[in-house]
Amino acid sequence: MNELYVEYCGQYYPVVEDKTFVIGREGDLAIDENPYLHRQFLTISKHAGLWWLNNIGTRLTATIADRTGGLQAWLSPQSSLPLVLNRVSVVFTAGPTTYELSIHVAQPAFRQDHVDSDSDGETTIGPVILTQAQRALIVALCEPMLKRDGTGLSAIPTSAAAAERLGWGITKFNRKLDNVCDKLDRAGIAGLRGGPGKLATNRKARLVEHAVSSHLVTRADLDMLEAGIPDDE
Repeated sequence: MNELYVEYCGQYYPVVEDKTFVIGREGDLAIDENPYLHRQFLTISKHAGLWWLNNIGTRLTATIADRTGGLQAWLSPQSSLPLVLNRVSVVFTAGPTTYELSIHVAQPAFRQDHVDSDSDGETTIGPVILTQAQRALIVALCEPMLKRDGTGLSAIPTSAAAAERLGWGITKFNRKLDNVCDKLDRAGIAGLRGGPGKLATNRKARLVEHAVSSHLVTRADLDMLEAGIPDDE
């Protein structure tokens, strides 16, 4: 069994210890011909006994999360993260497309026990409390990813398409998107603002990455899109 391998679209790619593994438009794992994707974006290599995930790109970021969604990191350009858990998901967006892959480590530095749910059957992720309409907005943006089985790629809906899915006008959708991004930004979620008073242009992509990776919304939430969205303004 290989010490580390990458899973993408049902395929498994072994990573060898004495060679840097390259992920991007080209490399050991050629993700896609998407022109928005770096030719070489992420690398995996081993140094001083630890495996490292490195972002060697100049524009794109990646969201790294454990399998429970309780631990999450934002890997910005020219930064690195040690792979100390037995499995992490890597989610990133290039242009209109979001990608997800998994990295599996056979002998991780730390062991993590998986808990399916709390004793009362519910799980709380972080300090963020969302209204039903705010949660529905996130579900509408995440719908293609939530419907997808396993790792792979999906398209983020346009604001107009998501608004139509919810039965809202575009002005209402954008206002509620502002509110959601502001709320998560205040909770310490990086990448949802471009600076003081200025929302990031890629806020939808970052919102989808965070929401799916942290299990803020799950496949079970898709039913709310068919049930009718209450107006909580």
